[in-house]
Amino acid sequence: MTNRIPDINELDILMRQNIRLARRCAARQLGTVAIDRLRDLTRTFGFSLGLGDVHYLNGGWYITHSGLMRLSRRRRCAGIRVQQLRQFCDPVMGRWVFKATVYTSPRSKGFVGFGDADPSNVSSLVHGAEMRVAETRAVNRALRKAYGIGLCSVEELGWAPSSNTPAPPSQSSTSANGNNSHHKGQPRLRDRLCLLIRQHQLDAGLVKAYAADYCGTATLREASRDMVEAFINDLAERAAKDRSGLICQLNSYAKSQEVAP
Repeated sequence: MTNRIPDINELDILMRQNIRLARRCAARQLGTVAIDRLRDLTRTFGFSLGLGDVHYLNGGWYITHSGLMRLSRRRRCAGIRVQQLRQFCDPVMGRWVFKATVYTSPRSKGFVGFGDADPSNVSSLVHGAEMRVAETRAVNRALRKAYGIGLCSVEELGWAPSSNTPAPPSQSSTSANGNNSHHKGQPRLRDRLCLLIRQHQLDAGLVKAYAADYCGTATLREASRDMVEAFINDLAERAAKDRSGLICQLNSYAKSQEVAP
């Protein structure tokens, strides 16, 4: 994809290329909803799967920093200003916070995005590079706001994207519930749940109530890791296949909370 706005014919060709490549690389993962979403992303933004503009991870599409930068060039972005917010930074602890402002045109007032990073919310693969991660996250959020992109970017994730190859079982022991523990290259269950809530625009409080009921515990914290993981997998499948039905079920927990003494 060149750095100019493609015409309709070029977008149609790119869309077919993206779908063909996606099905070849992740044939068993992609369903109708995922393919439709990829088709929409291609038509709206001209993203190229072959160039790495988007990635399919853990049941959803994510934009990349390179994809956002290419989009900004095609849309003739006037400039990006990045500032370090020193009052929120702690170099000793490896915590960095940046503010980015994207100007879509010379007269634009700017679209602002913030990005933070510290050893607790970045992959172990980039420990020591938290400052650069924070800057990239700020730029990504500002670009996503500027061009109306609802996808989360890969660089904003607090875990390293893993391949389709199953990871070997962890040898380390976990806590009683294990909800916040890490596996090599895998996201924490809490992060996966938060991503699902944001991706499908669900009510976090109702999801937690549903999760506790699903796991048969008073609160989600009391559930075992296996039960929480089963719930997240089921939630992801239902949100993708029948979001309206899922919303109705979640709303039933809001009603039960209203009548509770």
